Amino acid sequence: MTATLTAAPPAPAAGAGAGPKAVPLVLRITPSPGADRVRCVARRAGLACAPEHTGSGTVTVVATPDAARALHGRRDTGPLVLVCDTVRRADLRLALRAGAAVLRAADLTEENLVAAVRRATHPQPSIPYPELSHLLAGGPRSADPADGGRPALTARQASVLRLMAEGHGNADIALLLRCSEHTVKNVIYEVMARLQARNRAHAVAHAVRHGLV
Repeated sequence: MTATLTAAPPAPAAGAGAGPKAVPLVLRITPSPGADRVRCVARRAGLACAPEHTGSGTVTVVATPDAARALHGRRDTGPLVLVCDTVRRADLRLALRAGAAVLRAADLTEENLVAAVRRATHPQPSIPYPELSHLLAGGPRSADPADGGRPALTARQASVLRLMAEGHGNADIALLLRCSEHTVKNVIYEVMARLQARNRAHAVAHAVRHGLV
């Protein structure tokens, strides 16, 4: 299996010529007890690995017992993939807020590693359904002080978001919540406006990343 990944360059300004070519991605796998296994999987996937590589196109990969331990005291910036032995809800929330992609060590395959690297380098990273479901299972949460005291979503808004995350359409959501489809549309409009989301998927991802659901 071979994977050729590149970091997409920013869009050129209006009237400008063609932008720079995409930058090939290189994995910088930090030393740890699980690093050798990650490196072997990366090479089988056709991903370039360079321990000392830094700068544009570098994706840091950390094999760690849990996300919180890897993120504690982290100073470097840039795309980050965490390969974790254990993924608890609190750790996953921390990783998502830090913009890191999370992969369970038990799920480490060539295909999954390539997908995690793609998520880490995307400007608006998506959240795989298993992780999203794990986060949403805990119910609504209070506002995070780091978010400037933004109020939590109402119970109705959080319920609609959960059902949206499960793939239900407006009619199904109305049936499950025993309300009108018009009410569901209004709730979705309120959520989109509050979160300044571009679409339904962005609203769900934003709410999870900021601890609103």
